[in-house]
Amino acid sequence: MKKDTTEPQFNVITLDVPIVRGNTTITEVTVNKPTAGALRGAKLQALLDTDVDALIRVLPRITTPNLTVPEISNLDPADIYALSQALAIFFLPNSVKSDYLSA
Repeated sequence: MKKDTTEPQFNVITLDVPIVRGNTTITEVTVNKPTAGALRGAKLQALLDTDVDALIRVLPRITTPNLTVPEISNLDPADIYALSQALAIFFLPNSVKSDYLSA
């Protein structure tokens, strides 16, 4: 029987410090698997190094709800780190990803 190797297309992060947008409070953010176009203008190594400027450039393109640059700039450090790790998992090769996810 073939093992299901379908990789997730998104990761859901629960924020430690919710974002208030008007009358709405955002407690969870979905980080969607980026396409090459969503990564344009950013260096992959910078994203893996948790470079905040690179994250501020890319996260508005791949989050649901779409976070704005000011919202990302005001995130709690623990939350931007969690979002960066949710993004970084998409850059792992499948051979490494399965070991990482099962650990």
